[in-house]
Amino acid sequence: MASDEKKIRGEKQIDENLKRVYEEVVNEEIPDRFKDLLSQLKSQSDSGGSDVSR
Repeated sequence: MASDEKKIRGEKQIDENLKRVYEEVVNEEIPDRFKDLLSQLKSQSDSGGSDVSR
């Protein structure tokens, strides 16, 4: 049926777009703010502290 083919094409297009967007997000660089927070947490765990200065 023509409507089945149209539905399949639509689903395929949605799949391709979702994969493309996901791939773009996965390849984005981590923002500097998050890198800084991760550094603070790492240095905190290395020193045995439990408090992050703001």
